[in-house]
Amino acid sequence: MSNPIDRNLIRSLFLNNIPLLDVRAPVEFLQGAFPHAVNYPLMNDQERHDIGIRYKRNGQDAAIKLGNKLVSGEIKQNRIEQWKDFIKQSPNAYLYCFRGGLRSRTVQQWLQENGINIPLINGGYRAMRRVLLDELEEAIASSHFVVLGGKTGTGKTWLLKELSQSIDLERLAHHRGSSFGRFPDGQPSQINFENTLSILLMKYRNRNMSRFWLEDESRLIGSRVLPQSLQDKMKQAPLVMLEEDISYRIGVTLKDYVIDLEAYYINYCSHLYSDESVDPFAMFADYLLSSLDRIQKRLGGERYQKIRLLMTAALNDHKATKLVDSHRQWIELLLTSYYDPMYEYQLEKKQNQIIFRGNFHQILASQNALINQ
Repeated sequence: MSNPIDRNLIRSLFLNNIPLLDVRAPVEFLQGAFPHAVNYPLMNDQERHDIGIRYKRNGQDAAIKLGNKLVSGEIKQNRIEQWKDFIKQSPNAYLYCFRGGLRSRTVQQWLQENGINIPLINGGYRAMRRVLLDELEEAIASSHFVVLGGKTGTGKTWLLKELSQSIDLERLAHHRGSSFGRFPDGQPSQINFENTLSILLMKYRNRNMSRFWLEDESRLIGSRVLPQSLQDKMKQAPLVMLEEDISYRIGVTLKDYVIDLEAYYINYCSHLYSDESVDPFAMFADYLLSSLDRIQKRLGGERYQKIRLLMTAALNDHKATKLVDSHRQWIELLLTSYYDPMYEYQLEKKQNQIIFRGNFHQILASQNALINQ
């Protein structure tokens, strides 16, 4: 009989950012993991695959025998050294595999034979994931949300950073939530997005916080899906509208999607590529143009062609002079002819939710009254 799941222990691990040693195969770790977890597997992907086939054909004993053959000698010693180095750096770490079964017990035993003790988590990854899903639903149900809305470029994300009780869903999803919102290094997995959100809410609840600002989002942020319970609650939540004039919005969009994003690509390329064969500006320019191409059908042929010509000219000018002001033309046309009508249509359905309208400073000054309504 397996040991019972210790929910309080699992919550404590996440609340206190305890280091976690994940000994599942790399493919499992990529599909879903936890913050503060490091993947030093007992078996690599191929070994896990081969052992799984042996298990299905010949049973557990035969699979264990093959495992001991594949992970032996120098391979076994190298992995033990890797685990030992990790534990030396993180002596308070906990160990887990998928179910808290044979793999984690094997690693625990091998380490004990080398004079090192590390506790394992009963139920493993599956139990921890279950706790986080339960905690997420409980947190959503017990929280009060105020949604921050506004047209594209009003600076909702900028304001969200200044509000004292806010959750930035786009930061957690690593996406700005529009066709232009991608980052070159991609998004976390759906599981990791949910895990991170659950842990964040758990930490807030542990500090007796239950009222939060959220940015107005659809069900998808990039390709990450908001929990259905959160979607439902946001549809009923009070709505605060951030309103700024068009010149301000053009400036915000220019900063977010041109100046800052070009810098992001430069930094990304410098870390990923050791030579100069990759041109960060070319990647950035391709990102802008391909983002526009993805909404070509919705823009319509004539409007798409006009914006694309303006964008191409601005990118050429930007590359030649290092100046960015020419981007303002396509940004204004895209905002006023595409994003604004679309948002105004969506807002018609939410009129009865609106409790306040104001600019950045007005909302910031009224945040306590608004969050506590």
